[in-house]
Amino acid sequence: MDCHWRERVRECMEERGVMGDPDGTDWQALRPVEPTPAQCCGSGCSPCVYDIYQADLELWEKAKDRGDPQILRRAKDKENPSVLLSSEAFRDFKILSVEQETEDTNRYRFQLPPGASLGLNLGQHLVLRGRVNGLDIQRAYTPISSIDAKGYFDVLIKIYEHGLMSQYITCWREGDFVSWRGPFGGFPYKPKKFGELLMLCSGTGLAPMIPILTSVTDNEDDETFVTLVVCFRTFKHIYMKNFLQEQARFWNVRLFYVFSQEQSLENLPMSYKNSKIGRINSTFLEMVLGTCRRKPYTLICGSVSFTDDMIHMVNELGYNKDSIFSF
Repeated sequence: MDCHWRERVRECMEERGVMGDPDGTDWQALRPVEPTPAQCCGSGCSPCVYDIYQADLELWEKAKDRGDPQILRRAKDKENPSVLLSSEAFRDFKILSVEQETEDTNRYRFQLPPGASLGLNLGQHLVLRGRVNGLDIQRAYTPISSIDAKGYFDVLIKIYEHGLMSQYITCWREGDFVSWRGPFGGFPYKPKKFGELLMLCSGTGLAPMIPILTSVTDNEDDETFVTLVVCFRTFKHIYMKNFLQEQARFWNVRLFYVFSQEQSLENLPMSYKNSKIGRINSTFLEMVLGTCRRKPYTLICGSVSFTDDMIHMVNELGYNKDSIFSF
C-alpha cells in the first residue's frame, strides 16, 4: 500500500504535468487509500500498514493545505532503494529456489547481493505482500536462515488449501520477484543471558526458534541449555528433519517431538522413541520442566490458541510472565 501509493502519486503528477500549480492538481486522486483488513498481517508490526497510511494521509493533507504536490514527490525521492529492507516500503527479492519440506510446506530461498545479509536480529519477522483477485494481502513470516547468512535468506511457508496468501504463493516460480518489508519484532537474546531456553512451538512456529537455536550451537562460548518441544501432526510432517537431528547431537540441546495424529511410535526411528502422541498437556510439560538442567526461560510460537494454552500451563506450573516470551 505505502510504496504503491507514492508511485501512484508520481504517475498522477506526471500525467497531469503538475509542477506545483494547485489549480492543476486532482487532490482526491492523490489521496492515500485506507488499507483493508487483509493488508494487516496482525503481527503487531511497527509501523503497521495503518500507521503508514496515517503518516501518508498527514503528508497528503500538508501538501494539499499548502497547495504544493511537490511535497509528495520529495517524500518519494527520499526513499533509498539501495537499502535492502525498509519497515515502511516494500522491497523486491528474487526467488533462487523452492524446496519441498513436507506435502504442504516449502522452504523458499531469496537472493541478496553477494556478501550481503539482511541484518536481522534474532526472531525478527518480515511482512510479505501478495495480490489475489484484486485484493492486496499481507502476512508475516520469520526467516529461518542464520542472521549472518550472506547472499540469501530462507523462509519456511505452509500452504493452506483455502488460504488467500497461499493462492498467491503457489504461483511462485524460481526467478520470480516477491515483495517484503521489515524487519519487525525479535527476541533480545545474548549469549549466556539465560541458563536454559525452553522452546515450545507448533508447526511453522518452529521458524523463529531456528535462528536462536543456531546462534547458541554455533557459538562455542555459549553454554546455554536448550530444550526444544515441537509439535507436528505426524512423523512425515516434520520440517527440517536433518537440521533438527543435527542440532539434537549437541551436548546442550534436547529435542522432544509431540505428534497429534501419529498412531504409534513403534515404527519410528530410534531417535524418535522418546516422543509423545497427543498434545502437550500439564503432565507432560511438568515432566519437561522438571528435567530442565537450569531454571528455563520459555519461548512460545504457534497458533493463537496454542500460544494461549502454553502460557496458561506454564503459569500454572509456577512460572510468571517475566520468564515467558511469545512470538
